[in-house]
Amino acid sequence: MTLTSSPIASADTDAAAIIETAQRVLRTESAALAMMAAEVGDPFVRAIHALSQISGRIIVTGMGKSGHIANKIAATMASTGTPAHFVHPAEASHGDLGMVTRGDALLALSNSGNTAELADVLAYATRIAIPIVAITARSPSALADAATVTLLLPAAEEACPMGLAPTTSTTATMAMGDALAVALLERRGFSAEQFRALHPGGALGRRLLQVHEIMHSDPPLVADDTPMAQAIVTMTAKSFGCVGVTDRAGSLVGIVTDGDLRRHMTPALLQRTAGEIMTAAPRTIRSRALALEALAVMNDNHITSLFVVPSDAAGVEELARPIGIVHVHDCLRAGLT
Repeated sequence: MTLTSSPIASADTDAAAIIETAQRVLRTESAALAMMAAEVGDPFVRAIHALSQISGRIIVTGMGKSGHIANKIAATMASTGTPAHFVHPAEASHGDLGMVTRGDALLALSNSGNTAELADVLAYATRIAIPIVAITARSPSALADAATVTLLLPAAEEACPMGLAPTTSTTATMAMGDALAVALLERRGFSAEQFRALHPGGALGRRLLQVHEIMHSDPPLVADDTPMAQAIVTMTAKSFGCVGVTDRAGSLVGIVTDGDLRRHMTPALLQRTAGEIMTAAPRTIRSRALALEALAVMNDNHITSLFVVPSDAAGVEELARPIGIVHVHDCLRAGLT
């Protein structure tokens, strides 16, 4: 009688092996990133100085897997306020060197530091005397020798069991590129508003919507001495379930909500004024605040509307005079959750 292994036991063993592989790869790559973080120092500072002082663009280049990483780094920089684009080193040798000009800087990627296809673009960058920042694991090497500043990657093993496929090295290269991009955006003072200007679409664009872009610019308002009979008509006409109450200067001093009406429901209600019924000091939101912030305020305080007050150029609340109103449904229609 021949004994065979249980399919269930075999599946369990296979799953365990797969999980172990994933954990080994992630441990290997995270160890390399930790090593790289510990070694960041003066060369990184000099690289940021070199890249931030140019008048042109950062030209990012690399071959093979490094080329794919270079493309991503260029895209990240461009989307965070640092003009950059990718130039393929092989195409550069056939005319695309014209995309590299005085005033630019070159960011060149090569794990070995001796990628033959980089020779022409390095020679051209040297000839027109632009800064060259290298990301490589080897120094000395052709790339490190040509560079103005060299950012050395850690001497870490690839996660591939053969030690051949670019895995740890590509992760480290991309992380170094991200570090450069973030350091540059912080140095430039790149703001969320500028970020949204470059990301008008998709989930990122929605997250950066400002209140003034979704608010209603004709808010329901009455003076504090307005009879409640008239205040209710205004509240009903606008369909926000509330009406703002202003003083003689036009500043918002209170709010009357459906809840206030129920709490004061007596035969004398219509003879009273909005100022007598209102809840004082209502919550407001700045016109330049993020719509997500408005949604959070409404959710946290269990309310459905916020009156909008102006902001100055820096986004600081300027006046208490309301210029609009935003409802929770406006945020939901904009795709915010």
